[in-house]
Amino acid sequence: MSRIGKMPIPLSDQAKIEISDLNVKVTGPKGFLEQRLTDQVIVTQEGDLVTVKRVDDSKKAKSQHGLYRMLISNMIEGVTKGFTTKLEIAGVGYRAELKNDLLALTLGYSHMIYFKAPDEIKIEVPDQVTVLVSGIDKALVGQVAAKIRSFRKPEPYRGKGIKYSGEVIRRKEGKAAGK
Repeated sequence: MSRIGKMPIPLSDQAKIEISDLNVKVTGPKGFLEQRLTDQVIVTQEGDLVTVKRVDDSKKAKSQHGLYRMLISNMIEGVTKGFTTKLEIAGVGYRAELKNDLLALTLGYSHMIYFKAPDEIKIEVPDQVTVLVSGIDKALVGQVAAKIRSFRKPEPYRGKGIKYSGEVIRRKEGKAAGK
């Protein structure tokens, strides 16, 4: 039995869940999310608990048991609290600003980089070296944050670039250090 899959999901009083044949729709104060299910799992609701069970002990059903439990759990958390990822920019002259609905990044290239986020994602720039990516869909928030980070990944010699908050960059010594 999957250790994650067998745990019931607590449903907060703010979230409502609708379970149809192979569809799960979660509605909350921040919006709604919908997830298509596979035929290998069965989702049921008993009071304020949602459980995910697999139909048999096949390898495919076992692999999807914990996955769909976490997807539904993330949907419930997303529509009630939301998700936020913080990015930090390090480097002389590197900065970010918000122009209308575009994120404008100055990252040491000969040109500025403009990034338009999807409609479901909100981008905030509290100061020039911090970017906050927030939304209700955990996967989409992570994907947008990874896309922004990919414009200038942190390099190991000076540590310049865009990194996640709390990410540790393993630093390397330069050529001169070997002598």
